[in-house]
This record gives sequence, structure tokens and C-alpha cells, in this order.
Amino acid sequence: MNLDLSFYNWDMFSTYVVRGFFFSVQLTVVATLGGIILGTTLALMRLSGRRWLATPATFYVNMMRSIPLVMVILWFFLLIPMIIGQSIGAEFSAYITFIAFEGAFFSEIMRAGIQAIPRGQVFAGQALGMTYAQNMRLVILPQALRNMLPVLLTQTIVLFQDTSLVYAIGAYDLFKGLDIAGKIYGRPVEAYLMAAFVYFFICFVLSYLVKHLQRKTAIVR
Repeated sequence: MNLDLSFYNWDMFSTYVVRGFFFSVQLTVVATLGGIILGTTLALMRLSGRRWLATPATFYVNMMRSIPLVMVILWFFLLIPMIIGQSIGAEFSAYITFIAFEGAFFSEIMRAGIQAIPRGQVFAGQALGMTYAQNMRLVILPQALRNMLPVLLTQTIVLFQDTSLVYAIGAYDLFKGLDIAGKIYGRPVEAYLMAAFVYFFICFVLSYLVKHLQRKTAIVR
């Protein structure tokens, strides 16, 4: 097998890859922020002690964590247009799917972080007259977020890898851009090798930064 290195040129990247790369990054950022917000809400519902809140939150988290992401992507892409009566597009469907799916995983991370905070701090907040919401917002959640930051970032790296699955619904991500370039230039092997390298390089660098951050937070604690 002879590799054609001329395939790797700026015209190819600027025409086919850059657009998909920015969408993959944007999807990762939006899904992370939305997933953390949804996950924190689900975690607080499960820890509220109120059955009417904890039960649906527990069912949602367990259901989402038990289904392959590609199936959820296809479900949202096919079912939402049937429900609302109009197409929402592959990209917008991907945003909704990833927030809904990742929220379940971020929920477990946040729940573990909240439960790791010593109960004495909860009682101290109550002794100061704080409500449950004030205690969580001012005392518990800031500490939980700091402690769980390396784990949250690790999940974000996994999320970035999973963005390649939106290829199944035709969204124009990094992988699809390289796939199209490979077909047009007649060099699919070179395209897939480049896709593997780009994903590996980005995830390797981010993993190194997360490990460095984890060592720093361990020293602080």
C-alpha cells in the first residue's frame, strides 16, 4: 500500500476539514455546558430526599446510561421531526441528543462530588440559617465542582471522541469532513489515517493537561 502524502495539503483541510472540526469542537463545548447543567439538576433531584423528584431522575439517568449513544442519536433525529411535524436538521438534533445523553453521565459525576463533601459543612450551612438551595449554591456545589473538575474534563474528552458518531445522521463533523475529502480525492486510507491521528493528538494533549490539573488539585487538597 502506497500512501499519497500530497493528500495532506492546506486546500484539502481548509475546504473539507476546518468546517467539520469547528462543529465538533462547538458540539463538545455546548454538550459539556448543557450536560453539566442538566446533570447537576438531575443530581440535586436524586439527592433531594423527595421521591417524586428522585424517582424520575433515577429512571432517566439509568435509562440513558444503558443505551448506546448512536441509538439515542438516531432516535432523536428520527422521532423529534415526527413529534413536532418538521425537520430540525442533523446539527441541531446532535446538540439536543448530546446534552440529553451526557447529562446522565455528568449527573453521576456531580452526585459523587456532592456526596464527597463532609456532612459537617452541610450542617454548618444549616446552622447559619441557609436554605437547602443557598447551602448547595454557596457551600456544596463550588467545592464539588472543584473536586470533580478533572473527572468532568475527562468525560469531556470522551464526549469529543463520541462526536464522530453524528456521522450516522449526516451531520458535518470532523470525521465526515475527512471522509468526504478521502472520497473526492480517491484517498480513503489517507483520510481515515488522518482522522485517527487528529482525534488521537487532541485527546492525548487534553488528557495530559487533565493529569497535570489533577496533580495540582491533589496538592491543594
